[in-house]
Amino acid sequence: MEFDLEDSDEELVLHLQKGDADAFAELVRRHTDYLFRIVWRTCPDSEEAEDIVQDVFLKFYGQPRSFDLSRGVKFKTWITRVAMNRAIDVSRKKRPIPDYDYLLQQSMDDPDIPLHELEAKVASMELEAAIQNLPERQQQAINLCFYEDLSRKDAAEIMEVSVKALDSLLMRAKKALFDILAERKVA
Repeated sequence: MEFDLEDSDEELVLHLQKGDADAFAELVRRHTDYLFRIVWRTCPDSEEAEDIVQDVFLKFYGQPRSFDLSRGVKFKTWITRVAMNRAIDVSRKKRPIPDYDYLLQQSMDDPDIPLHELEAKVASMELEAAIQNLPERQQQAINLCFYEDLSRKDAAEIMEVSVKALDSLLMRAKKALFDILAERKVA
């Protein structure tokens, strides 16, 4: 069974459901980097994020009919939702802690690193820690809209909420982040 590289994701899924392993390889090629970024935003350990993405694809390969073409959902939307849910399950078990020791060691190893670069890294770590303290749905909204730069419509579809509900999540997330960072005197 041959597929064309121009085939849509959904057409590739059809090929996979008929036993074409090359179609699966193409889906993996198309979506691995994107899914890694999505998962990494929730589980900021590269090895763990890679494991989650691999696990999601392996489970899909084992049960390609788990994606129901008749529902009219895009494959990318569906696989993103599956990967995000898996990442949330893993992250619930542990919360990342900012690695300030790493920054301190880095500044000691290379005293020529400009202070503003270290300050920017600390601010970035504080923001990441603050995002990790948001409710899961707010984290998802922030990650999809600001880090993955998805449209509000696409992000809402992935999260299975209305655009208005997504806007509300984003508004509450921004306020919570401002409050958290102001409390830590980072904002």
